[in-house]
Amino acid sequence: MFDNFPLWPTAASSHAVTEDWVYIFLVVLSAVMSLLIFLTIVVFGMKYRRRHGREAQQIEGSTILEVAWTVAPLGVFLGIFAWGAVLYFDERTPPAGAAEIYVVGKQWMWKLQHMEGVREINQLHIPVDRDIKLIMTSQDVIHSFFIPEFRVKQDVLPGRYTTLWFHATKPGIYHLFCAQFCGTQHSGMIGEVVVMNASEYQAWLTGGAPVGSLAQDGQTMFLQLGCQTCHRFDVQGRGPNLVGIFGKPVQLEDGRVVTADENYIRQHILTPGRTIVSGFRNIMPSWQGQITEEQLNSLVAYIKSLNPPPAGAAGVPNP
Repeated sequence: MFDNFPLWPTAASSHAVTEDWVYIFLVVLSAVMSLLIFLTIVVFGMKYRRRHGREAQQIEGSTILEVAWTVAPLGVFLGIFAWGAVLYFDERTPPAGAAEIYVVGKQWMWKLQHMEGVREINQLHIPVDRDIKLIMTSQDVIHSFFIPEFRVKQDVLPGRYTTLWFHATKPGIYHLFCAQFCGTQHSGMIGEVVVMNASEYQAWLTGGAPVGSLAQDGQTMFLQLGCQTCHRFDVQGRGPNLVGIFGKPVQLEDGRVVTADENYIRQHILTPGRTIVSGFRNIMPSWQGQITEEQLNSLVAYIKSLNPPPAGAAGVPNP
């Protein structure tokens, strides 16, 4: 839609067309209502302008008219709300099986790493017609990951993960911006998203020097830090068994039950004293400031890989 219109970016994702229709509807509705109100004021102003010997008559009102102009706008607004809510929940719920890519924002660049281990800076290669989930954090200040042609934007925050997903529908090269002022060189924090056919993407992915997967890097880091001495893969460890923990409910010492998602694992690595698992003591050291964001991402990816694969899926690294 409007691909040749200079002020309207190409719609290149599954979200884009729906978002465009919501936007167009709101603009047309606002324009029509503004025009009707303006014309009504002009017509009534001319028809009932002050003239000698003629005075306006008081109208007592009409219940039917008052109900109509209350119910009709309410119905329109509820329709807009429902339309927007459906789109919002779709955008905020990554599909199962989406390919995951970790993103670290830093003044003033984007650092990205695929699960296969390939790293990129200010450039993201993805296959067309596949769901992509970005797991993002910031190394310093608040950034915002913005791809206009995909109609997606998500703040990238220090100290936690935020997620963003999209489904590219057209091969091509698209703009990548930081949409949150992040310092003196904010305008230079730009990049590009390269959407490729599946065969081209696979060739690109395997065309460089051999690298270990992100989970394999995390396994190496896990062993280097000595995590296996407490987090054993049996019931004898001084820390919780991490096999199959991702995505599952965890009972904490204070009685809360939380889900072991990416942010839970991240927090437990950096500030373990805040989330003590029921039945265990607070003996885990904090790794805050001792590992980089990239190393933290690899640890999270490794712990996630310890979950049993779904039926029919490829295997994961052995612990």
